[in-house]
Amino acid sequence: MKTYAGIDLRSSNNFIGILDEQGQRLFGKRLPNDLDSVLTNLEPYKTELEAVVVESTYNWYWLVDGLEEAGYNVSLANPAAMKQYEGLKYTDDKSDSFFLAQQKLLGLLKEGYIYPKAVRPVRDLLRRRLLFVRHSTSHLLSLQSMITRNLGIRISGSKIKILKKRTSNGCLTRIRW
Repeated sequence: MKTYAGIDLRSSNNFIGILDEQGQRLFGKRLPNDLDSVLTNLEPYKTELEAVVVESTYNWYWLVDGLEEAGYNVSLANPAAMKQYEGLKYTDDKSDSFFLAQQKLLGLLKEGYIYPKAVRPVRDLLRRRLLFVRHSTSHLLSLQSMITRNLGIRISGSKIKILKKRTSNGCLTRIRW
């Protein structure tokens, strides 16, 4: 009998839900975020497990890597592409984990890409850099708008950037508009 597992991953714990091929719930349990605990609880179902679905959250690397190293077929769910909560008034980790397993069972799972371990640090660094660039640009535009609003002049971004220059005696350089 084929089975499917869904893992709703949180910062300090996870909930595993396992369904059979008819969609019947076989197992459900909240566990600490500890690979040994997860593997121990999946072990009785290992030979029948078609896939283990992990929700893509900020902390999925350790779990996906550990499951793959233990020989499980792992899928990474893309929550941004799923519309599971439309019309539902209440969901929790338990229902979310079974939902993930059900989506895989039905062939409806919207999957994310599991980046190779070697590429992840560079990807994370580039994403962080992009965030910093966006923040910097946002602050620059906000200051530019404030100067225009209060002084009635338009100042370029490059001139705003040199406002932080100091003279040799430590005083701010006065910018001539």
